[in-house]
Amino acid sequence: MAVVLIVDDDLRLAQMLKDFLEKEGFAVQLAGNGAEMWRQLAHGGVDLIVLDWMLPGGKDGIALIKELRAKKAPPVLMLSARGDDDDRIVGLESGVDDYLPKPFNARELLARLRALLRRQGREEPSPSQQFGRFRLDFTKRRLFADGEEMELNPAEMELLLVFAQRPRRILSRDTLLQVLGGEEDGRFDRSIDVRVTRLRKIIEDNPKQPRFLLTERGAGYRFEPDQTVP
Repeated sequence: MAVVLIVDDDLRLAQMLKDFLEKEGFAVQLAGNGAEMWRQLAHGGVDLIVLDWMLPGGKDGIALIKELRAKKAPPVLMLSARGDDDDRIVGLESGVDDYLPKPFNARELLARLRALLRRQGREEPSPSQQFGRFRLDFTKRRLFADGEEMELNPAEMELLLVFAQRPRRILSRDTLLQVLGGEEDGRFDRSIDVRVTRLRKIIEDNPKQPRFLLTERGAGYRFEPDQTVP
């Protein structure tokens, strides 16, 4: 799974892009400024960087791209509200691998990221999630076990998609309520637990000792796709 680091202080835009790219099979990290970007890069594993031109913290995207190039960082696609020809030329001449003016179409951003991956000889990420003997197809909303399709009702599939698109993150019942669009009352809150129980019966060998869909006591639930099945 290719990892994209989005560096943008517009948290709403960054989160929207994160949700969109995760559905397309990317893993996404976020940084709000240059300092956060360097902290993320220090951990390694980043394949592509989406870098906003205008950033807080004293260094804009142009200054950062020069530092990135000196350190042989991953390919960079620059985003900017400055869409004039001269600005695009400055951006490209600074060393970015691609440039996209704001506002932009998310699918165009996706196409450009995939093109950057192809230039590296990397395969495009598949919009699916593999966990154990299961494969979840995000686009077709279908779950397979050892190649055989499993039967899930719409509520079970929706819940599984929510977890699979946010792996290794603790999701509280309130968060699940908001994402799933339920009513803010106790009945729906309790229905989350019921739906988790039903989903575990489908994807877990032993629902009482789950490997993939884990309970974080007092906090919510966490999906761990990297668990192996003996």
